[in-house]
Amino acid sequence: MIKSIGVAAFALALASPAYANSITHRLQSSVQLSVDAAATQANRIGSTYSIQGNNIKLDTAGGLGSLTAGAAVGYTAADYSIVNAGESFSLTESFIEGDAKASNLTIGSGVAAALPVLGSTTSFAGGVAGSLAGTISAGTLTLTAGGAGTQALGQFTSEIQISN
Repeated sequence: MIKSIGVAAFALALASPAYANSITHRLQSSVQLSVDAAATQANRIGSTYSIQGNNIKLDTAGGLGSLTAGAAVGYTAADYSIVNAGESFSLTESFIEGDAKASNLTIGSGVAAALPVLGSTTSFAGGVAGSLAGTISAGTLTLTAGGAGTQALGQFTSEIQISN
C-alpha cells in the first residue's frame, strides 16, 4: 500500500497547476485611409539645327533664333550652291523646334495652378476619395471603398503575453 501512495503523490505532483507572475492581453485596432496625389513631371526639349553635305557651298548661314520667354526659338534656313556643277551632291539640313521657355511657375498653398506641357511630360491623375471611409467601433472594423486611386487598410491585433 505504501507503494501505491507514493505513485499517487507523484502523479498529483505532476498535475499541479502552473503559476504566472503576469499575464498581459492587448487588443489593438487601426484603420489607414489614403488617396493618391496628382503629380506631373515635365522636361523641356531643346532646339537643334544642323547641316551636312558634299559638293555644297554655304552662301548664307542659317541657324537658330533667339530664346525669349513664352516664344519658340524658330530658325532661319541657310542658302547653298553647288561647288562643282554636274557632279553629285548631298545635303541634309535638320531642325527640331524645342519647347518655348516657360514663364515662371507660380505655386500657391503648395499647389501649382497650371503646369507647363513640354516635349516630355508625364502626368498622374490624383485619386478620388468618393465614399472612402473607415471606422472602429467596439473592436469591429468597417471599411468603405473609395474611388480610383484610393486605399483602405484595416487591422486588428490580439496579443497575449504570459511571463514567469
